[in-house]
Amino acid sequence: MGFSKLKIPRVCEHCSKSFEAKTVTTRFCSVSCANKAGKERKKLEKKQKEKETLLKKYSNKIAEVQTREFISVAEATIMFGISKDTLHRLIKRGMITSVNLGVRLTRIRRSDLEALFTSVELPPKKEEKSKPNFEVGNCYTITEISEKFHADPGTVNNVIRRNKIPTKKVGSFVYVPKDEIDKIFANR
Repeated sequence: MGFSKLKIPRVCEHCSKSFEAKTVTTRFCSVSCANKAGKERKKLEKKQKEKETLLKKYSNKIAEVQTREFISVAEATIMFGISKDTLHRLIKRGMITSVNLGVRLTRIRRSDLEALFTSVELPPKKEEKSKPNFEVGNCYTITEISEKFHADPGTVNNVIRRNKIPTKKVGSFVYVPKDEIDKIFANR
């Protein structure tokens, strides 16, 4: 079997270095990269199999826990992702009802924990501001504002910036909506 004189530019799938492959099916730049990639693939397959076996092993237990009214602290930590310390703190505060049947036999009502997570209130939506009207008759220029309200143009610019009033620049003129400016300067 002879060697090909082809030199195909490739990028190694393991180390991401560029190299010249001699065959169309070459995926790695060296034997060590191929071995490392194979080991990683086997490790991922092993983890996947372990997860599947755990799910098969505990699927009945998970289904049973989800139907019971009272669950243990350890089961609650797994189901709801809360630490044991947090659960005990919630029990002390009286936010969760529990029953202590003996040493390490504290049982928690599952519906109380579910109620903690379902009662999340969203903040009220802020009213969206309407888009400013930059039509010809509805805007002032900076000089018009300073003349009308007897204010320095620098002061007018500071007021616009401080109150976040939208502006539109056309050529050398800066236009500001009349209604926004009138609201601000009417109070002063």
